[in-house]
Amino acid sequence: QVQLVESGGGLVQAGGSLRLSCAASGRTFGRYAMGWFRQAPGKEREFVAGISWRGISTFYADSVKGRFTIARDDAKNTVYLQMSSLKPEDTAVYYCAANYNSGPNFSPNVVDYWGRGTQVTVSS
Repeated sequence: QVQLVESGGGLVQAGGSLRLSCAASGRTFGRYAMGWFRQAPGKEREFVAGISWRGISTFYADSVKGRFTIARDDAKNTVYLQMSSLKPEDTAVYYCAANYNSGPNFSPNVVDYWGRGTQVTVSS
């Protein structure tokens, strides 16, 4: 069992930065690929960024490539999403996700555990 708790969301102006954190419980955290998804009102949940177990590889959605960076600290059971050059279209609820023994790119259909989400709002 893995429990995920996100933090770090908030309101920021366009062009600004935020860092999201996801704290995980469970002794097997290191064997999970971790990802960030987001869901805007009226839209489907979409993949944003992922990192494989051990942090060997990462993968990003085209819409955030070059602006967002995902990282993990297995000693702290935490995964981060550093978001820069934020745009109003980045506004969404951001969810942390865990997928056992996976590569960094995975769909929401195969996620083993979800966090409850944290709101990110980017004003123009």
